[in-house]
Amino acid sequence: MASHNELGKEGEVLAAKWLTNHGYTILHTNWRHSHYEIDIVATKDKFLHFVEVKARKASPFGYPEDSVTKKKFKNLQKAADEYLFLNPGHQWIQYDVLSITLNENGEDEYFLIEDVFL
Repeated sequence: MASHNELGKEGEVLAAKWLTNHGYTILHTNWRHSHYEIDIVATKDKFLHFVEVKARKASPFGYPEDSVTKKKFKNLQKAADEYLFLNPGHQWIQYDVLSITLNENGEDEYFLIEDVFL
């Protein structure tokens, strides 16, 4: 497996733990429909959250969340639409981006951007 794929998988595991520690209930990880994917589907309070996870090693060339493009966000929305069609009854939804910067010292940085709309 390519190193960027391994980093992505590690980021998703870290994200699920972080979200759980912050009061979220994880419903699905890597939920797929066709060629679309939602990294994490979770609930907190009355909201259903569709979470895009971006992890990157510390770098002077930008932050992980910078790689969430309009196209990527539109794909997340398409997947979420299908999820809601197959799992009706959610009145409140939210799109979030969880950015994780992996530092060499082991003190990773988490940055949650809530209620994203591009």
